[in-house]
Amino acid sequence: MTRKKPISDRVADWLPRLVMAPSLLVILVGVYLFIAWTGWISVSSSRMVPSYDFVGLEQYYRLWATPRWHIAVVNLFIFSSLFLLVTMGVGLVMAILLDQNIRAEGALRAVYLYPMALSFIVTGTAWKWILNPDLGVQKVVNSLGWEGFVFNWITQPTFAIYTIVIAAVWQSSGFAMAIFLAGLRGIDNSVIKAAQIEGATLPRIYASIIVPMLRPAFLSVIVLLSYIAIKNFDLVLAMTNGGPGNATEVPSTFMFQATFRRNQMGVGAASAMMMLMTVAAIIIPYLYSELKESRNGH
Repeated sequence: MTRKKPISDRVADWLPRLVMAPSLLVILVGVYLFIAWTGWISVSSSRMVPSYDFVGLEQYYRLWATPRWHIAVVNLFIFSSLFLLVTMGVGLVMAILLDQNIRAEGALRAVYLYPMALSFIVTGTAWKWILNPDLGVQKVVNSLGWEGFVFNWITQPTFAIYTIVIAAVWQSSGFAMAIFLAGLRGIDNSVIKAAQIEGATLPRIYASIIVPMLRPAFLSVIVLLSYIAIKNFDLVLAMTNGGPGNATEVPSTFMFQATFRRNQMGVGAASAMMMLMTVAAIIIPYLYSELKESRNGH
């Protein structure tokens, strides 16, 4: 006859589940239920208010027939490409410099990481002032005597998207640095010493040995920065509000405008689902590779 567990043991077994249950419920309702609801709205005829009929892919056809959506997608590609490349480059260089056991490393690390503690609204507002020709860099340089200096990218439709890149790189480089630095600190020093014995210079060691060994760190940074880039909304809203004109329109601002300003809820839901599919296309392969490596490790 199987002996029953004491009540205290049964409570201990169920306690973690009971503690996690509210969080799980919130995630199921607040995330997955609303994802399903948005997906249904995207195949309905919803405009100002939700409608629960079914019109197939009509909203997606309307979405891709909208010129502003094409501009938003192109801007996202430009922003994401430059944001990832520059942020990873700056973050890697800062991590390598800090890995040299320099003085005041803790203080420098805190300085580099501080921007990540700010919200994108604060960052966007600050950089809007810095890049404003009448208040920021241009005015300061002009007041110092260089009256011909012009830096008015934020007001120029051709260059405005690059000002978003500048602000985003400033905020996220410290985050990339932290991940790369953790990867560097996880590499055995004997690898570097062995290469130095063979006569390899320090730049050659980093370029040929150390950086290739940071593949997991690179993968993590690419996934996380891609997620930040795709959902970028606050920064654009604070700096340019999608302007001048629609020069800095991105999918997230397009979704907001379509849903809440132009009474096109179905089109807005369709754009949200396109963003979700883009994020899933990046995250799912990453999760699969991580699970595969963990299984192979065991």
